[in-house]
Amino acid sequence: MMQWLLFLRAPLGLRRCWKVSGVIALLVGSFAASAQTRQDSVTIRRLYDEALLRGQSYENLRHLTTRIGGRLSGSPQAAQAVAWSKKTLENLGLDRVYLQEVLVPHWVRGAREKAFVRIGRANKQPLAVCALGGSIGTGGRLRAGVVEVNSWAQLAALPVLEVAGKIVFFNRALQPVHSETFQAYFEAVDQRNEGAVQAARRGAVGVLVRSLTLAHDNLPHTGAVRYEEQTPKIPAAAISTLGAEQLSHQLRLTPGLELELEMHCQTLPDVLSYNVVGEWRGQTYPEEIITVGGHLDSWDLGQGAHDDGAGTVQSIEVLRLLKATGLHPERTIRVVLFMNEENGNRGGLTYAELARQNSETHLAAIESDAGGFTPRGFRVEASPAVLTTFQRWRHLLRPYQSDKLSANQRGVDIGPLKTQVKALISYDPDDQRLFDVHHTAADTFDKVNRRELELGGASIAALVYLISRYGL
Repeated sequence: MMQWLLFLRAPLGLRRCWKVSGVIALLVGSFAASAQTRQDSVTIRRLYDEALLRGQSYENLRHLTTRIGGRLSGSPQAAQAVAWSKKTLENLGLDRVYLQEVLVPHWVRGAREKAFVRIGRANKQPLAVCALGGSIGTGGRLRAGVVEVNSWAQLAALPVLEVAGKIVFFNRALQPVHSETFQAYFEAVDQRNEGAVQAARRGAVGVLVRSLTLAHDNLPHTGAVRYEEQTPKIPAAAISTLGAEQLSHQLRLTPGLELELEMHCQTLPDVLSYNVVGEWRGQTYPEEIITVGGHLDSWDLGQGAHDDGAGTVQSIEVLRLLKATGLHPERTIRVVLFMNEENGNRGGLTYAELARQNSETHLAAIESDAGGFTPRGFRVEASPAVLTTFQRWRHLLRPYQSDKLSANQRGVDIGPLKTQVKALISYDPDDQRLFDVHHTAADTFDKVNRRELELGGASIAALVYLISRYGL
């Protein structure tokens, strides 16, 4: 306001000079902003060109999945993946590549699980099941009656005598009405996570959980189950969606049927493993860190291609793309391949704790853990001021259809950084097909499309470039 009053009181000639200089300043600023935008557009185009013409994510994924395979924490394959990814990062010529020690759970599945429905003495029908991660074994063959429930309220309403000594069958299906399949998954995952504890409190001897997928097939989906020390541990298995419908139908026909379940899984002592870290120091603000990562471990049924081999190789590719296009980051970029996301998140917890102990300044943390599907954008958890910055960059990502910004980031590994970072970000591809293969034997290399995978790496690299150049 004071500047405006001085302008009105100034002589006419001086006012004209000020007006002219002001217009010139606005024009210069506009031209500078336009030139800056053009430069960013050209740089991002180069990143995408490099990814689509010479991308290495797909071939890296081929090696990780077909040469190493499923990488359950504590397994020999997980150790092989650590060695391979460390060597791959070293080949990029980074400033530093190192390992962070992580003590991880060592659960083993053992011989293949078996389940049968027994109707009478002679009729025995097989069911497609798999042990949930962390479950105890059956100690031979478990044979018991079955009680079906579709909600926690239904379980709580049952008399204890109707549950005691039975196998509780959680048959709550994913709801197909949601446009985002993750929403359906999050609404139903509690029965897998908590089912064994809630059923054991009512005297059950085992639990069977409908697989968390909208697909109708005979693929059981594994995933972690939780126990608590004060409650008896009971065997927990997943059943395929077709198997769940078959069992539900048989229970209506024969309420007194019995189920036979045989699982040989066990938990061994914890094993030393590692997060794999590659660091490229920023040339202007090296103390400000941008973390980019995926989780190196996977479940053991398949090859861990979409979950999370895709995120692993995309994170590595971010650094390769920036180097290949001749860019040098203003801020430090750190790729972290986390260990033990699937059944403990000890890698993510360890990384956040070391960052706190070292008093590091973390600007942003980005995780890719939703499959190697077509890019749509990012999910950002940050202050309103930081979100405004991301909104200003959307037009630069729009030509590549990766400009959608959503709330509620989903990265498990980066979650422990919440109080130490300005923005938590999860890469957000189209999730319609993810839960067809999620945690199953079908999560294999052949299910990943090369172009979709490489586009995802370029999308993440473009966002990392913008954060590195302008900060938050």
